Amino acid sequence: MVNSKSTTTKHPYRAPKAYRNEEFLASPDARALRILAEYLEPMERFEHFDIRDTVLFFGSARLIAEDEAKAALSAAEAAGDGVEAARRQLEMSRYYEATRELARRITEWSKGLKDPDRRFVVCSGGGPGIMEAANRGASEAKGDNIGLGISLPFEQSGNDFITHRLAFEFHYFFMRKFWFLYMAKAMVIMPGGFGTLDELFETLTLVQTGKTTKRMPLVLFGNDFWDKVIDMEAMADFGTISHDDLDLVHRTDSVDDAFDYITRELSGEPLKHPGGYI
Repeated sequence: MVNSKSTTTKHPYRAPKAYRNEEFLASPDARALRILAEYLEPMERFEHFDIRDTVLFFGSARLIAEDEAKAALSAAEAAGDGVEAARRQLEMSRYYEATRELARRITEWSKGLKDPDRRFVVCSGGGPGIMEAANRGASEAKGDNIGLGISLPFEQSGNDFITHRLAFEFHYFFMRKFWFLYMAKAMVIMPGGFGTLDELFETLTLVQTGKTTKRMPLVLFGNDFWDKVIDMEAMADFGTISHDDLDLVHRTDSVDDAFDYITRELSGEPLKHPGGYI
């Protein structure tokens, strides 16, 4: 007798949906999707938290807090090794503390503004050093703050002071830089390395060429450092920039002066949402 019941054989392979195919999503062919994701996902979170205006802090990831630097110097002196480097680290820690204080004061000032359309959120690259100090100062003022991290093999992204839902990790530097500058209404540049210089000169280029239509108060903090690292007056004397371009940055060693300059500029400037790019 033949069994009337039909039998089916389960096919051993089931094609994955394209948007769940991790091998494809990680491939060169899907690069455009990854780039788009690093645009759309942050935008959704920023809209959810009603964040449209930021004050950016850039600077070295290698600087540490004053108390840590003092402890490191004491340990070096006790061991009789690395004393000179520890002393330099302690001297440079003043920029960590200045960043922390300035970020705290800007956050407190922003929280006290009566205009609901004005809220300036501290934003950093999300890592250690000056980035940590900025997020820490904003956190101590009990304010939201942003960390736009980058995946690097030698640096752990995401310091402990970032508002959790506003911690990001990017794969593409250029998408991270887009979000740095798109919402930025002011920028503080502390002493730093190649990455800090990259951000400084990209911003100056956008402002100088008119590719951003917004006024960008830009503070170059730490005259001892910047006088040795960058000679913009020489560039103007050689004719590679104009002398008027020197006015694009406000140079200072004072937290009070930096705070007064930024808050004065932001108080008097009509806000342009969203980013101000042409």
